[in-house]
Amino acid sequence: MVIIDSHCHAWELWPYQPPVPDDASRGRIEQLLHEMDQHGIDQAMVVCAQIDRNPDNNQYIADQAVRYPDRIAQLVDADSYWSSTYHAPQAADRLAQMAAAWPIKGFTHYLHNNDSGEWLHCPDGERFLQVAAENQLIASIACQPHHQPVIREIARRFPSVPFLCHHLAGVRAEEGVPYHGLKEVLSSASVPNIYIKVSGFAYCSQVEWDYPYGDTMWIFRTLYEHFGPQRMCWGSDYPVVRFFMTYRQALEVVRSHCTFIPESDKDAILGGTLAALLDGVRP
Repeated sequence: MVIIDSHCHAWELWPYQPPVPDDASRGRIEQLLHEMDQHGIDQAMVVCAQIDRNPDNNQYIADQAVRYPDRIAQLVDADSYWSSTYHAPQAADRLAQMAAAWPIKGFTHYLHNNDSGEWLHCPDGERFLQVAAENQLIASIACQPHHQPVIREIARRFPSVPFLCHHLAGVRAEEGVPYHGLKEVLSSASVPNIYIKVSGFAYCSQVEWDYPYGDTMWIFRTLYEHFGPQRMCWGSDYPVVRFFMTYRQALEVVRSHCTFIPESDKDAILGGTLAALLDGVRP
């Protein structure tokens, strides 16, 4: 079985507060590769995030993708909400330049929680996504359930672009009846090029340290029943996940604790689905 991590990061300097004693090593690619080697992970799709003290994270990960072409696939940070270019003109040109300069497999775009996401189907946003389609890029989108109507619209507009929604698409276990957020995400299962990253259980849970996150399992099972294993990709969220659990636990929460999933479907979720996307297979 091939195991591919769909959601992890690496930085030259640790970007989070409070300060850590191993600031210049904790987030580096070598740490990720060590964890992958220890736990049998064949490949990782690194989600760039040009956050605090790491304005050149795209270049750093591009260099690592060249150094480790069989282990590291890059998703560039394209105008995420912390950027000065967030939803600014010429986004398509910026993405085209990155696709030409670096061996990228796709891009990531973090939508602001207070943003409707409407930019994605304005003229600038559509030109941006047209570049993604022309370059056969994966779109890795940090979103909340209220963004799903826009994501459905643009996914239908660009059917050759796989849209991977981060961290169970932002659904939260604390949400009560009638589960508006979950229902929005489930509505997106009707669009064949929308995928769910099986990651971020700590964000979904009401208690972020309570491995194996029993209060989230009904949500994951519901998403699995609607999207199916061919549109779900496991991710660790390493090294951020270390705030909540170990890399091994991030893997085992799916592999060992999701007993409702047949082994053949786990093979797809843990690597088969993403392997096809990285090989250029499109919905």
